[in-house]
Amino acid sequence: MLQPITILNRCHRFPGFTYQQARFSSDHKRIEIAVRLRKGSTAVCSRCHQPAPGYDQLPERRFDFIPFWGFLVFLLYSMWRVACPRCEAVVVEEVLWGDGRRTLTRAYMSFLARWARRLSWKETAEAFRTHGVRCSTPWSTSSPSGWSTGCSVRSTPSIQYAKGHKYLTLVYEIDLDVTRLLWVGRERTIESFQGFFTVIRDELASKIAFVCSDMWEPYLKVIHEKCSESLHILDRFHIVAKMNKALDEVRAGESRRMASDGRLPVLKKSRWLLLKREENLNIDQRSRLRDLLRYNPKTVRATFLR
Repeated sequence: MLQPITILNRCHRFPGFTYQQARFSSDHKRIEIAVRLRKGSTAVCSRCHQPAPGYDQLPERRFDFIPFWGFLVFLLYSMWRVACPRCEAVVVEEVLWGDGRRTLTRAYMSFLARWARRLSWKETAEAFRTHGVRCSTPWSTSSPSGWSTGCSVRSTPSIQYAKGHKYLTLVYEIDLDVTRLLWVGRERTIESFQGFFTVIRDELASKIAFVCSDMWEPYLKVIHEKCSESLHILDRFHIVAKMNKALDEVRAGESRRMASDGRLPVLKKSRWLLLKREENLNIDQRSRLRDLLRYNPKTVRATFLR
């Protein structure tokens, strides 16, 4: 008879550890699999990643594993704390199936990430009965080797998470058949954005063909450093905003010069007249614009260049 532990040893075998027992939970809705350190094996320090002697053992933890035949599956393991002589500290051991304090195993995170390429994160969370917030993190530890070379990544500071201009950096994959959130970083700094490229590593970064971003300087610097071969597409909104700002500066400067020279203030109250689209002008504004064109000031020539 084929046992669950036999299947796990074939698919997900962790050196140094052994599956001890597989059983149903008390409500018979979950499968719980006990894991223990293999006899003769030594726990590994989570800082230097080297074997270290055990110090004490923590209470049992549950790790979400890939569902099996419609049942939720959990790995049960009591983590060791090790007294590492190299780090000169007592730290929690490193386990091959886990990542820090996350409750999802690496295998489960990769499993969810693959499904999220076909479904939305919400649909993936509902299908596998995984909480939506927890389901938003698996991509960061997965390595989608099939990532399209034609994808584009966009970083946008569109979400304010605290008072005082505190924004998140969002990175999306945008392709013909998929649009998905890949990574979320705190703040809009160079260090924060570099965290995304640390996660995907140089191999995946080299496959990025298009990058779309706004003109925030930290983004421009990191993109220039990490995606120098990619086509960088700047956000149209910010380009137009900077052009309008430059035009307004030309208009204000020329208006001051005309006033100091004693000339007619033809540019007075003409800011929105010049910035508006032609189709949005009313009859009076069109008439005034025609009068302004007769003078042919520098501001009008700058408007045509825009």
